[in-house]
Amino acid sequence: MPFFMKKDTMEEKKKKRIMMNLVLLVILMGLSILSIGIGAEEFSFFDLLKGHGQESFLMSISRLPRTLSIIITGAGLSMAGLIMQTITNNKFVSPSTAGTMEWCRLGVAIAILCFGGQATGFKVTFAFLVSLGGTMLFMMLLQGLRVKNAFIVPLVGMMMGNVVSSVTTFFAYQYDIIQNMSSWLQGNFSLIIKGRYEILYLGIPCLILVYVYASRFTIAGMGEEFATGLGLSHKKIVMLGLIIVAFLTSLIVVTIGSIPFIGLIIPNIVSLYHGDNLKGTLFETAMLGAIFVMLCDILGRIVIAPYEISISVIVSVLGSFIFIILLFWKNKKGGAA
Repeated sequence: MPFFMKKDTMEEKKKKRIMMNLVLLVILMGLSILSIGIGAEEFSFFDLLKGHGQESFLMSISRLPRTLSIIITGAGLSMAGLIMQTITNNKFVSPSTAGTMEWCRLGVAIAILCFGGQATGFKVTFAFLVSLGGTMLFMMLLQGLRVKNAFIVPLVGMMMGNVVSSVTTFFAYQYDIIQNMSSWLQGNFSLIIKGRYEILYLGIPCLILVYVYASRFTIAGMGEEFATGLGLSHKKIVMLGLIIVAFLTSLIVVTIGSIPFIGLIIPNIVSLYHGDNLKGTLFETAMLGAIFVMLCDILGRIVIAPYEISISVIVSVLGSFIFIILLFWKNKKGGAA
């Protein structure tokens, strides 16, 4: 039997999992240091350690906030995608394929039109309510259609998302707020400075809540009858998952902008190696999502330096390529089976 077909014991699997987690953590720390050192303004870690004022100011006002926002964004979108894929039992569902991000933008547009002078927190709340309603509508459509083909589900979500996006664009042009809306059409970390990203910290309790309810989300993904048989309220667990997804997505869309593919490809990559146990893959999913977004952001800053390419453009190019590979990989496995 080839060495890669050898079955590991539970203890060996646990050691490999711990080693993998440490490797991901070290990679993320290394990329974070690299991210802090890259930018249009020269930055020296040696001068920072010596206590030079300019490096300290640049570190606190721009470089550190940007790096932290990248980590939270990557982890949050990955976890949101993992939750949606678990409760729908479909590997092709994510905030970007279920229309959640488009509903967020619609909520932001309505908030700007009706309450333009309100604070960011108000826009987040309004975008959250609209995106939650849109995501619930998507789930209701799935229950009504009862489709068996896994590819049809994201197609329904994307079609609905395109309709919502068209409505948002129409109102943006109609009321001359297209420039205000442009910041939510593409994700961008270049405007992240101290005082403009701290609201992302509200997503951390959501990530903790995901870990606490991970096993219940997994059971809910097995179907309503199965969950009810185990004494769980399927509707309440699914609603909690949708609330977490909508809130995380709203925080990121309002603060950073729309970033596609993260919630779609990262959970699929992790599941190829560690299966579909949500609780057992949470850390790897969050770390890999943060690493991927960090890599894309660094790439966007160095390709045409000192100018910068939007993070959503880099993620779209790399994410679509990875998604195609995943499709062929899963198709090959399905054919082999």
